[in-house]
Amino acid sequence: MRRLIINADDFGLTAGVNRAILEAHEHGVVTSTTLMANSLAFEEAVQLAQSRFSLSTGCHVVLLDGKPLIDPGRLPSLVDGKDGNSFRDGVSGFVLRTLCGRIDPDQVEAETTAQIRKLQSHGIDVSHVDSHKHTHMFPPALQGILRAARTCGVTAIRNPFEVVAANFVRLQRGLWKRYAQVETLHGLAGYFRKAVAKAGLRTPDGTLGIVATGHLNPDLFREIADNMPEGTWEFVCHPGYLDADLRSFATRLRKSRVEELAVLTSPDTRAALERQGVQLISYRDL
Repeated sequence: MRRLIINADDFGLTAGVNRAILEAHEHGVVTSTTLMANSLAFEEAVQLAQSRFSLSTGCHVVLLDGKPLIDPGRLPSLVDGKDGNSFRDGVSGFVLRTLCGRIDPDQVEAETTAQIRKLQSHGIDVSHVDSHKHTHMFPPALQGILRAARTCGVTAIRNPFEVVAANFVRLQRGLWKRYAQVETLHGLAGYFRKAVAKAGLRTPDGTLGIVATGHLNPDLFREIADNMPEGTWEFVCHPGYLDADLRSFATRLRKSRVEELAVLTSPDTRAALERQGVQLISYRDL
């Protein structure tokens, strides 16, 4: 049996991203989304989520690129030493601090708890958690996020480790570097599975689409669907409309969000999944 959750990240980032995620759910294949508690269009995203129970909504935990919800003075391992009020930018520095033992799981837990609680206080039944730029694949962040999830009654978490065949990559120039980066991190997958099981949370067997982020097209999606293994998987996507607010963010994902939306709402995409007998589910069904 092949089951697939299609999750749209960055709900709440901008009004254009919100509109695209709802469109990809109502007229496409998106079944779940994750909402950023400290985002520009948070209030609108909450209203949209509350009016569409069929859209499973989780928390997109932000530990990079933004401002924390709690007092930054309580988060010295996470905030920028120069700015003092914002998270540090970029995943490479986060990885380095992780390797040097400079990420405090207790601080991650405190901030993650605040982010989940904010969603819950606005009436969101938080179905799962994942993290901006997949920081929860690293043990110190994972420890804190798992503890926060248990405290807040959240029972599922993204498995951020991708199952990728090399023939996916040949369809798109520029994916080999991304593929190599993802493969390098697979050494953490065993720790992740054990930690999640010990915490008593549910998780899919792995992810699809992380390598394709920023490059998704109909051919690449069809290749992924045709080669999806047996089991329960999550396809990670980032649909959006390129509005003025999105242009103002320091992100590589701008035009690609519009292209992803076209793929996610195409009848050919649903047909590709149906040909392979893939059952679409949400995190609530996990």
